Order: sequence, then structure tokens, then C-alpha cells
Amino acid sequence: MEIRIDNLENIREAAKSFINEIGDRKVFAFYGKMGAGKTTFIKAICEELGVEDVITSPTFAIINEYTPNSPLLTPNSPIFHFDFYRIKKLEEVYDMGYEDYFYSGALCFIEWPELIEEVLPEDAVKVTITEQADGTRTINF
Repeated sequence: MEIRIDNLENIREAAKSFINEIGDRKVFAFYGKMGAGKTTFIKAICEELGVEDVITSPTFAIINEYTPNSPLLTPNSPIFHFDFYRIKKLEEVYDMGYEDYFYSGALCFIEWPELIEEVLPEDAVKVTITEQADGTRTINF
């Protein structure tokens, strides 16, 4: 599926379209160049799912946990947002207990998954965000 984001004003609509396609899938690996809009799009998705926490890139923390308030999700089920940009060795991912998150049944949104592809679940959904020459973004998954 492809979703187009023409500008920031319609990112929430794009997030709604994405959410409508999630189904029972839980782990989403977001690929894209630096500045492509991965964090911004994940933030819009989380906001549409009722997250009221401050949503930021977990670049230094590696993982942020959000509490959504959405009838689309199991009550009290968290959303995990990862940013593996600063991972130097795969052992760091083992040490953080990635399996507890990826196989928890909670939504997991992963930025920079190419750095940990060896441990991504087989059913992880590959989401690619591409910036076009005119500044719009396309999201393919």
C-alpha cells in the first residue's frame, strides 16, 4: 500500500489511513533516510491512537513507551517506539531484552531497523518513507 503526505497539515489523515491497514500486525520497521519523517509519522500515528504523552524520538534512550487510549487497542497495552540509530553492536539489543518487546503483542514502531535486521521478527512490516523531489513523502508498506 502507498500513502502520500503532501504536507504536515495532512499527516494526521495519512496516520489514520495507516492505522486502518494495521490489522493484527504488531511490529513495524520504518526505513528512510535521515530527515525523511520517520519520527514525525510515528508521532502522528501515536497521537491518532490516543497517546497523550510527549512523543519524541528515542534516539538517546533507544526506547520510549507510550500509553494509548484507543478502542482499537487492547486496554493498557503500551506502544513501544524504538530508535536504533546509535546502536554500535547487536549485543546492545540482546542486552536490552528486545524479545520482551517485539514478542509482547504490543505495537512496536522501529526506526533504523536496518541496524538490527538479524533480530527483527519474520512478520515485521517493512514501512519505507521516501522524500520526493517536491518535498512530499510517500509511505509504502
